Amino acid sequence: MQKTSARLLSLLSLLQSRRDWPGALLAERLGISARTVRRDVDRLRELGYPVVAVKGPDGGYRLDAGTELPPLLFDDEQAVALAVALRIAATTGAGIEEGAVRALNTVRQVMPARLRHRVDTLHVTAVERPTTRPNPQVDSGVLMALTAAVHACEVLRFDYAPASPSGDGQGGTMTPPRRVQPHHLVTWGARWYLVAWDLDREDWRTFRADRITPRTPTGPRFVARELPGGDVAAFVADRFQGSAGSGTWPCRGEVILDLPAAVVSQYTNDGVVEELGPDRCRLLLGSWSWAGLAAAIGRFDADIEVVGPAELKDAFAVLARRYARAAADEGADTVPAMP
Repeated sequence: MQKTSARLLSLLSLLQSRRDWPGALLAERLGISARTVRRDVDRLRELGYPVVAVKGPDGGYRLDAGTELPPLLFDDEQAVALAVALRIAATTGAGIEEGAVRALNTVRQVMPARLRHRVDTLHVTAVERPTTRPNPQVDSGVLMALTAAVHACEVLRFDYAPASPSGDGQGGTMTPPRRVQPHHLVTWGARWYLVAWDLDREDWRTFRADRITPRTPTGPRFVARELPGGDVAAFVADRFQGSAGSGTWPCRGEVILDLPAAVVSQYTNDGVVEELGPDRCRLLLGSWSWAGLAAAIGRFDADIEVVGPAELKDAFAVLARRYARAAADEGADTVPAMP
């Protein structure tokens, strides 16, 4: 039989791994009698762990939620995983950076030396994609309020600030309060969004969480609707791609590039690349605008043959005139030619 201290740790680990444990099963797993289980449960209670008895045919125990957080027990993998998660928490935009640093220091102090060394040698640097737009922080209290409304299926009322020209999410005059049935809280491109059914507009909407100011109390409960397509990830990707249901960009074009398909594929995330020869390929790509699509294709720095549509050819003509004017500006002749 294990010593009392080791047995208590094993018992605590079991209680944390599932909600309810029959007393007989705990005794079997620990290799002790039911009477010893009862004594060990009493010892855990004296140490501050809220272990409650569960009534039923077999009887049992449950580690309940208490008013204070008692000491927790993690295995090696859990402890390292927790430390890694806390290190990268500052990139979530959830306004929890300071709390994450303090939590990491707390966890590190109670780690055994072998784990502390592993955590200290693990340096995680989160690098975000280059962007010209700011990534606004979201108040953690707002995130908790949104999550609670999603979980409870309660109508949510909130003020929604118009987007500012700088993109920081705060600007202009406040619009009337919105009334929605919240369904999911998601992250996309380092920003938080609420996916909800807008009761006034009778349509699905995505709202930036940093522009939301929840109102209390929440409204009545509702029966959750099914998202179009049934998958929140596909729904959000579809919305941000620029379509409300077609799954395509509003502007799509086809060109032939004098580049190998393998090269073009490396820099094409959501387009279709077809090999036409060793140094020639067909590219189907989409964008929000024809000018944006033409500019995106131009970045490949290769000869381009436009297959269609005519709007894409027109966009290339507009950009050609615009670039020609830029090249004709004073001082342009001093710029060395590209190799």
